[in-house]
Amino acid sequence: MSEAVVAPRIVLRIPGNWSHPGELLERLPEEFRLTPDALVLPDGTEVDFTPMPADGQFSQVFQSACRRPPAEDELAVLARYTVNVVLGGPGGSLESARTMMQAGAAFVRAGAAGVFIDNCALAHGGSDWLAMTDDGGPEAISFAFASIVRGRQKLYTMGMQTMGFPDLLMQSADVDERGEMVIEIIRYVCAGDKPIDVGHVLADEHGPRFQIVARDSDEFEAGSAMHNPYGRLKIVSVKDIAEGN
Repeated sequence: MSEAVVAPRIVLRIPGNWSHPGELLERLPEEFRLTPDALVLPDGTEVDFTPMPADGQFSQVFQSACRRPPAEDELAVLARYTVNVVLGGPGGSLESARTMMQAGAAFVRAGAAGVFIDNCALAHGGSDWLAMTDDGGPEAISFAFASIVRGRQKLYTMGMQTMGFPDLLMQSADVDERGEMVIEIIRYVCAGDKPIDVGHVLADEHGPRFQIVARDSDEFEAGSAMHNPYGRLKIVSVKDIAEGN
């Protein structure tokens, strides 16, 4: 990980049922401008804009990927969406992730059903996306961009690269059923002023509980939106470490 890291790219897919481009332009917030290939934010930041036609699968993919159930009106838009707006921009920091949230929110305010994130395969209904964007804090951003994948043997996160952090890898047996400990670690990583790395001990009021023992690469190819160039931090229970010595 000593080599220079190429900043990851954030990719959002935003389904809407605008009848024609003019309707979308009319409904965008006034402070945003849309060109044929870019959305221009109020501060002048440009985000790549690509409209894609609707297909027969995305609605189901979006709905199944939602962290929380979308509202009925959002589902209605999704069921008859006509265009998938694809937004792309640089990631690698909380600020860049926040910028992309603001870009996505502009289309939600124009009537989109919500936002799907390629980097973590998570989706959020429009009202949830607006609430997280308006909050804008590390906890809201991490809730938007970091997904948790749990198997029988291991648990890992996806999407932390959007905020400039490595993903986390743990043994499923070390995590409570609801995964609350993982959520707390994600919040700790995203809220900290100093980066955490190998050797770092994670503790709570009861004392040390976990330690970061290694930094590895993830399982995604470099060209994938899910690839994390910062790698994965392997986190092990302190109890397991003690029992192994």
